[in-house]
Amino acid sequence: MKKMLISLFCLVCFSLSGFGQIDQILGRWKTIDDEDGKAKSIVYIFKATNGKYYGKIEKLFKNPDALCTECSGANKNKPKLGLLILNDMVLKNGSLTGGTILDPNNGKVYRCNISLDAKTGNLSVRGSLDKAGILGRSQTWIRVKE
Repeated sequence: MKKMLISLFCLVCFSLSGFGQIDQILGRWKTIDDEDGKAKSIVYIFKATNGKYYGKIEKLFKNPDALCTECSGANKNKPKLGLLILNDMVLKNGSLTGGTILDPNNGKVYRCNISLDAKTGNLSVRGSLDKAGILGRSQTWIRVKE
């Protein structure tokens, strides 16, 4: 009985730690340009009513009137400002995964995984071509202090 109670307590604590992690991932994040190291945009990550997580561009530091000319489908020639770039992400083990990220500069859509670096408080955002996440690149996003 005592072992069962301890196991139940550990399970509850582990489950709650995942919820705390997602609270730290939600919010506004500054993206950094890979080429010049300067701030590129502010992305707002939120949970939608369907239970999935999304991210939209709230601010562009350069060329705020730019259109997504390289995008296809419904995003073709839409303003980059307000564009949903993170789509259909789900919470798994304290990270967001299973969705996609759109690069509005080239119009390509990649598989996406997002995790919080507990030491720095920054996000590690990985876009990849393959399901395993081997072929791709990672970016660090920095929390916007509000």
